[in-house]
Amino acid sequence: MKKEDWLIWKEFRLSKKPTISDSEFKTICRIHSDNFSHSYFEPCRCSPKRIVQWIEAINKLFLESKKYRVRK
Repeated sequence: MKKEDWLIWKEFRLSKKPTISDSEFKTICRIHSDNFSHSYFEPCRCSPKRIVQWIEAINKLFLESKKYRVRK
């Protein structure tokens, strides 16, 4: 995961909103395509199953990525 994406995802995870904005949706799609080797694709918004799976996959990658964490 690139540092820029890691920082964006860190900020995204702080949100407590029950829904995601159009901009956040597109960001999720871009980060997933960049990190999981597939072309940019926006899944259907009528069923959130796939986007939820993508969020979970990105969360896992984010948590496993130690190289950008700031040590306290």
